[in-house]
Amino acid sequence: MSLFDKKKPAADAQDSPADTAIATSPSGYDLRPISPALKQTLAEGLNAEERRVLLDHGTERAFCGHFNDNKKDGVYACRLCGLPLFRSTAKFDSGTGWPSFFEPFDSSHVRNIKDYSYGMIRTEIRCRRCDGHLGHVFDDGPKPTGQRYCLNSVSMAFFDNGQPIPQQVDTAA
Repeated sequence: MSLFDKKKPAADAQDSPADTAIATSPSGYDLRPISPALKQTLAEGLNAEERRVLLDHGTERAFCGHFNDNKKDGVYACRLCGLPLFRSTAKFDSGTGWPSFFEPFDSSHVRNIKDYSYGMIRTEIRCRRCDGHLGHVFDDGPKPTGQRYCLNSVSMAFFDNGQPIPQQVDTAA
């Protein structure tokens, strides 16, 4: 396995066992993993680029994402399952060409995974509920957190303040 084209197995995940057992986030959202059947059904609604990024851990080109310059007030949610990920109030212009945030909507809504691809060590972020690839987090962001969550626009859906965010969860689980 080459460091340039493979990720380490999920065993390198930075989640603690207690974190993965949370059923409801502190902000009240269902965090139970969605079933493979629901994930497949939801994936049918994705276009090729959304599939490449969310499901195959790709990256969209810099300065091409439709949310990079979005200045509206609202919430960015997972494009696949609808879990709220980031608030517009935490968005900042990082100059990198990708939408950037200094903190998540709720820290339990994202998972951090060690990423060894492309000959470097980074921290990949994934949606806690559907495991969709969102982007990466770096330690060069602004105060108060010092974090830069660098997201792919195609991994997210945007909902204006006050607009309901549809949740895609397994109701039978």
